[in-house]
Amino acid sequence: MVIKPLGDRVVIKMLEGEETTKSGIVLPGSAKEKPQIAEVVAVGPGGMVNGEQVVMELTVGDHVLISKYAGTEVKVDGEEFSIMKQDDILAIVEL
Repeated sequence: MVIKPLGDRVVIKMLEGEETTKSGIVLPGSAKEKPQIAEVVAVGPGGMVNGEQVVMELTVGDHVLISKYAGTEVKVDGEEFSIMKQDDILAIVEL
């Protein structure tokens, strides 16, 4: 199945965070913080959204920093994705 976002929405896939601290302590799943860096997997066309012209600044493959509780989580073919507006993305991260 393919997800094609509409308007100014973006589909992202969260990148896995590290499971150990810098000192080597292994963290259980419940203690880990939700990662905030993700990879863009699909970008909407932009255009007119709520009467304003929106230009999409992201491209597929970009790594981005997102707001902590932004977007809607969806599961497609066993994989988890989030769909959010471009405004919920804080920055492009260069790894």
